[in-house]
Amino acid sequence: MVIEKKVEISMLYDFYSQLLTEKQRDMIDLYYNQDLSLGEIAEDLHVSRQAVYDTIKRTEKILYDYEKKLKLFHLFHSKMINIEKIQEKVFALENKINEGASIEELKKEINAMKLVFDELLNN
Repeated sequence: MVIEKKVEISMLYDFYSQLLTEKQRDMIDLYYNQDLSLGEIAEDLHVSRQAVYDTIKRTEKILYDYEKKLKLFHLFHSKMINIEKIQEKVFALENKINEGASIEELKKEINAMKLVFDELLNN
């Protein structure tokens, strides 16, 4: 799944913002979360537009480096995918029950759910 850069940076910010300096946090938040332009941020913070641009680019790299090392977003995303799989399997099991499926079919669905639970717990 390809995530738009703006969303990706915002999510990385959610995970790693406390590891940034206050200036880095402010600029990333204003640019990505508050949708202010570089010029607006520069004016608000009384710095040059180039300083804002440089800080944002440097901070983006820092956020990507944190993710490369710590993988918190990756782990969160993997767990969310597995939770969605479990939810789908629960609905499928419910449908099979409503359709009067055999015990063997129900056991097969339950075993499939167990595999996803194991994957969720081991990642």
